[in-house]
Amino acid sequence: MRRQVLTVLVFSFVSLVSCENKGDHKAKNSGKEQIENIHEDDNSHWSYEGETGPEHWAEIERNSDCDGQSQSPINILTKDAVVEDEVKSLKIHYSKSTKIHDVVNNGHTIQYNFEAGDYIIFKGDKFELKQIHFHEAAEHTINGIRYPMELHMVHVNSQNQYAVLAVMVEEGESSESFDFLENFLPFKQGENIIVDASFNLNDNLPDDIKYYYYVGSLTTPPCTEGVNWFVFKENIVISIEQVKVLQNAMPLNNYRNENPLNGRIVQTNF
Repeated sequence: MRRQVLTVLVFSFVSLVSCENKGDHKAKNSGKEQIENIHEDDNSHWSYEGETGPEHWAEIERNSDCDGQSQSPINILTKDAVVEDEVKSLKIHYSKSTKIHDVVNNGHTIQYNFEAGDYIIFKGDKFELKQIHFHEAAEHTINGIRYPMELHMVHVNSQNQYAVLAVMVEEGESSESFDFLENFLPFKQGENIIVDASFNLNDNLPDDIKYYYYVGSLTTPPCTEGVNWFVFKENIVISIEQVKVLQNAMPLNNYRNENPLNGRIVQTNF
């Protein structure tokens, strides 16, 4: 009888410990999931104004570079730009039929995603075109002047390093290439439209390829640093109506203000 009682007690104790361990494991997993969910929510809650605006990005994105010393955008002073031969090595290889896969309204901008094939070469390194998107008004300023819009062409190399071509947009005559892009605009946040059509991206490059170069960051969280920036001197032109169409699809003033140079040198190829 004693053996039976002892056996029951031992079995009960083991079962209790096992349940407690399972409970602890479940609690730990639940905590981990909660942290991950909070982090995901934090990622989606940044914006361009108020308590989630750029001045708070470093708090929202605690593991980001948003409070770093080499941030973008900047104000470019032409008188301080230094001509550098090495910077002249940029080569743009865009075909006349770049394939657009889709366009998405991500709540922060309108982004066109491209299929592989177009790229740039800089200092012997190949950066493949991934996407283009828009900021209204422009993020970079030149001699303190802010243009109505800025187009970013984002490229990535095999080491996941970034190179971005920035083109200022001013108001004037209508642009056929923008008419083509705006035919596919998603106006609802989160909306994604499959385009599956070819587009001549060269039409959105200035005729004169003169640019300023500096090393900065992505202009949205996580504000990753080490980005090669090429800010073109010459602008492209679209109509006021075309600007307004994009304005209606994007948040108002989806731009980050300028950041200090902190000793960085702006170089140029001209």
